[in-house]
Amino acid sequence: MISYIKGTLAEVLGDTVVVEAGQVGVNIRVPLTVTEQLPRIGEEVLIYTYLRVSEDALTLFGFLTRRDLDLFRRLITVNGIGPKGALGILSVLSADDLILAVVTNDAKAIARAPGIGPKTAQRVILDLKDKVSLEDAVPAGMAGKAAAPVSAERGAAMEAMEALVQLGYSPAEAGKAVRSVGNAENMDSEALLKAALKQFRF
Repeated sequence: MISYIKGTLAEVLGDTVVVEAGQVGVNIRVPLTVTEQLPRIGEEVLIYTYLRVSEDALTLFGFLTRRDLDLFRRLITVNGIGPKGALGILSVLSADDLILAVVTNDAKAIARAPGIGPKTAQRVILDLKDKVSLEDAVPAGMAGKAAAPVSAERGAAMEAMEALVQLGYSPAEAGKAVRSVGNAENMDSEALLKAALKQFRF
């Protein structure tokens, strides 16, 4: 019904943002990972939305990319995960980190979300396992550079993330480290792994 809201960011109130569009202030509930990426108050923002209709309220949930919105839609199809639970999961895990948790069976990472226990986290993994892939969590700068299913750059990133997980790092840590490497698109998997490992040194 409402594909997206585009307007001026008027307020940020915890997990709710107010976007002024056409002289109307629209309340949109967002995960905390979104509030960290918002522009400054007074600047223009575009938020992709999902409208939930219940007996006593109309609630808009919003995301900065269609990809994140699609992941939210998939989450709420999981038995026992409603919009509130999905929002909670995406508040403690970015979309990339959630995908990594699913494909590597990291139920503990998902269970960090408020109200999500180990059994529910495992159900999320089982339900989404066939709907996402590690390729979906490859750094954004490497995505879409080639028409091939997996380009050399994306393959290197996936291999580096898998190697980090095997070394004992969590999927979330592995994904963050690989995404933090500059000029990653020009590295092979070995160089990318070495550069990613440096992200853990203080």
